[in-house]
Amino acid sequence: MHWPQITWIVITVLGLGILLVKHGQPRIEKYSFWTQLIHVLLIAWLLWCGGFFSQAKAAGIPLEAQQYQRELTRNARAIWGLDAPIATFAAQIHQESSWKKSARSPVGAMGLAQFMPATSDWIASIYPDSLGTNQPYNPSWAMRALVSYNLWHWERIKGTDSDCDRWAFVLSAYNGGLGWVQRDRKLATTKGLDQSRYWGHVETVNAGRSAANWRENRGYPQRIIKRWQPLYVDAGWGLGVCNAD
Repeated sequence: MHWPQITWIVITVLGLGILLVKHGQPRIEKYSFWTQLIHVLLIAWLLWCGGFFSQAKAAGIPLEAQQYQRELTRNARAIWGLDAPIATFAAQIHQESSWKKSARSPVGAMGLAQFMPATSDWIASIYPDSLGTNQPYNPSWAMRALVSYNLWHWERIKGTDSDCDRWAFVLSAYNGGLGWVQRDRKLATTKGLDQSRYWGHVETVNAGRSAANWRENRGYPQRIIKRWQPLYVDAGWGLGVCNAD
């Protein structure tokens, strides 16, 4: 919750506390403690129905995201099935573009999913039926491309200790390329680390990226899964990953 909801709760509790202390004493007030409690509960129920408290859950989610929730759900389930981790994909778009469909990075990444031109061309050729139009600035195309690219990596990253580790590898690959993930895993084994585990193992090695690129890549799964994903889970967007790990 944020300050509007917290302020309302604090003031309400203080007011009820004062009435409770005075309860049973001779009074000139019009309302008793119990009357006031019923009044407060009725107001709270009306505020809940009006979204006052649910807005606290959505705090931090860009307003632009709401218009794409249904379309993301449709695309995610079309590719991943009914158990698609929609909150994870939403968090990933949050990280990539903050839900700005016209976003363009200084290096040329485009749209909600921030596909580079070469990657956009490649995935359009891999999935010509669904992505052949190659429209990175089209939100629906971008969301379908994002969930499809994640699945492409998921199918090629095997031998992981858990699904949570596998998802971290998938996100690392989305950000920096599958080749780097494979090289990192190979290097981890030479250092006595477990190449099947991302967190605390492969996560700690660098097979040759620049220091800046390595830090950015390692922060990518962290921010998506641990920072942004909980916002979307709490706001009712659906399932996330690593919930039980």
